Amino acid sequence: MRKYVPRILLWLFVINLGIAFGAGLYESRVVIPRWENIPPQTWPNTGLEFWVYVTTVPLTLLTLANLVAAWLERGPRRYWWLAAVAIIVVERSATFSYFIPTMIRLMGAEGLSQAEVKATLSQWLLLDYGRHLLTLAGWLAALKTFSLPSKHDG
Repeated sequence: MRKYVPRILLWLFVINLGIAFGAGLYESRVVIPRWENIPPQTWPNTGLEFWVYVTTVPLTLLTLANLVAAWLERGPRRYWWLAAVAIIVVERSATFSYFIPTMIRLMGAEGLSQAEVKATLSQWLLLDYGRHLLTLAGWLAALKTFSLPSKHDG
C-alpha cells in the first residue's frame, strides 16, 4: 500500500490543479467582471463559498504532501515533480500574500471610492492571469511527471 501513496498524491494534485485552473479562468472571465459596477459589500464571497474547499485548504495541503513525495522520489520523475510543486508553491505564496488579502480588503472597504475599487479590481484581474499561468505550468509539469517511470515501476 505504501508504494501507492505517492501515485495517489500525484493524481490528487493533478486533478485539483485542473479544477483550480478551470474554475480560476471561469471566475476571472465570467464572475468577477460582473462585480465592476456593484458595491463590493454585495459581492458573493467566493472565497468562503468555493475556493476554501477547492484550493485554499486542499491544494495547499496537496502541494505540501507532494513536496515530500517528490523529494523522496529517486526515479526519473523526481525533477518534473519537484518543478510542479515549486511552481505551485510560488502560486500559493502569491495567493496568500496578495490575492486573498486584496479581495478581503476590497469586500470590506466601505471607505473606498468606486474608482478605487475599479482600479484595484482591474489590477487584481490583470495579475490573476499570471496566477493562471503558474497554475497551468504547475499542472502541465505534474502531468509530465506521469509520463515518466516511477522508482516503483518495473
